[in-house]
Amino acid sequence: MAQYFSIHPTNPQKRLVRQAADIVRSGGLIAYPTDSCYALGCDRGNAAGAERLRRIRGIDERHRLTFMCRDLSEIARYAIVDDAQFKLLKSVTPGSYTFILRARREVPRRLTRKKMIGLRVPGHPVAHALLAELDEPMLSATLLLPGAPAPLSDPLEIRQVLEHELDLVID
Repeated sequence: MAQYFSIHPTNPQKRLVRQAADIVRSGGLIAYPTDSCYALGCDRGNAAGAERLRRIRGIDERHRLTFMCRDLSEIARYAIVDDAQFKLLKSVTPGSYTFILRARREVPRRLTRKKMIGLRVPGHPVAHALLAELDEPMLSATLLLPGAPAPLSDPLEIRQVLEHELDLVID
């Protein structure tokens, strides 16, 4: 059964953010708000969490998952970014854009597709606080269920629909 944390949208409570990060670190799969919609997220090294995420989304290994990063320096740690790309990234981050860039060798192959990786810096204060507490990117995907016309956006509905699939829903 999924836990449910109601976190303040502009001033996230540190205690709840820390507990959410602990759930992610311990192998949990969470639903959390971003600046565009809700997303599913797990620790980037958690293969079982990534499999659970793919099962919920109805996608296979060919579908890229995104590294949710807290800032541009974290993007540069996992992707090769030239000067022109950096200027573009700087002008639109944080925001609801996912960038497909060439992955650095340090990124495990199972997380890339044709040596490319999706990266994003969300602008939502709760997502940003969670990433800062984790101190590393989170593997993530939009919470769009198979056959649904749009991503789920109501945390109570997310909990009701995915209560037994998730470890935490953040409102």
